[in-house]
Amino acid sequence: MEVLLGHLGGPFFARRDRGAWTVPKGEYEDDEPAWDAARREFQEELGLQPPDGDDAVPLGEVRQSGGKLVTVWAVEADLDPAAVVPGTFRMEWPPRSGRIQEFPELDRVAWLSLDRAREVIVTAQTAFLDRLAEHSA
Repeated sequence: MEVLLGHLGGPFFARRDRGAWTVPKGEYEDDEPAWDAARREFQEELGLQPPDGDDAVPLGEVRQSGGKLVTVWAVEADLDPAAVVPGTFRMEWPPRSGRIQEFPELDRVAWLSLDRAREVIVTAQTAFLDRLAEHSA
């Protein structure tokens, strides 16, 4: 079994592997259903239509160390990471330089085995891997 993860873009994660990979995710408002937000964010972060979710497996929620609450579903799909056109964000870089630069939200996307994903995923998100493995057992 493999999972699709993205490596966090921008200068803070450029040379990191451990803890720098994530499920595609983003922010949403209280009045937006989490499933709709997940599909919207998938498209915004990867630049691709999300896979059909008829057989989506809810993997629940986790709160990351920075406080962000992440809700995830697993959907079986065949997605080519080379087709990803990531969304971007802007930030001042280098710090206090006054220069605003644009960076990809995810600088690369890959299918990883569960074992490899556990080595590199944002720590709190390992719970999603555990839940997926339990569901697939």
